[in-house]
Amino acid sequence: MEDLSYPIGRFVPDPELTEAKRITLINDVTAAPAALREAVHGMTKAQLDTPYRPGGWTVRQVVHHLPDSHMNAYMRFRLALTENEPTIKTYNQAEWANLPDATSADVEISMKLFENLHHRWVFLLSSMKAGDFKRTFRHPESGVQNLDMTLQLYAWHGKHHVAHITSLRKRMGW
Repeated sequence: MEDLSYPIGRFVPDPELTEAKRITLINDVTAAPAALREAVHGMTKAQLDTPYRPGGWTVRQVVHHLPDSHMNAYMRFRLALTENEPTIKTYNQAEWANLPDATSADVEISMKLFENLHHRWVFLLSSMKAGDFKRTFRHPESGVQNLDMTLQLYAWHGKHHVAHITSLRKRMGW
């Protein structure tokens, strides 16, 4: 039976990334906006307001969550690249997903934001040297994290949420 919360499986980091693996991950980050756009293409308002699983966020909330989350990741990269192990600010993603702009706004707003954010982020990622990915930041809840692990997490994160939408569409016959 499919796990509706983790349709592509849980995140499992690779402790030793090669340059080739990093390139693949950067390509995943590059592809995320187009994959999201394709996943929601042609959906009606009612479909966008359907939870991807019982008790889960609506498709609309998932779409708005992605740029919220990835903006935070992008800032974490910038902080780690310019400061010595900065402590980052966390945010309550569940509360953010319940704000009016996440529950009611047109998804196109976040689609464009996600696309433009990723253009900028991929430019930064592609300019980084191998040693840059070893730089760290301190997460108040989970401790010190390096940019290699963070790249892996957000490459997975985009695919994870797109799969929430595509698996819902498949189950519903949309």
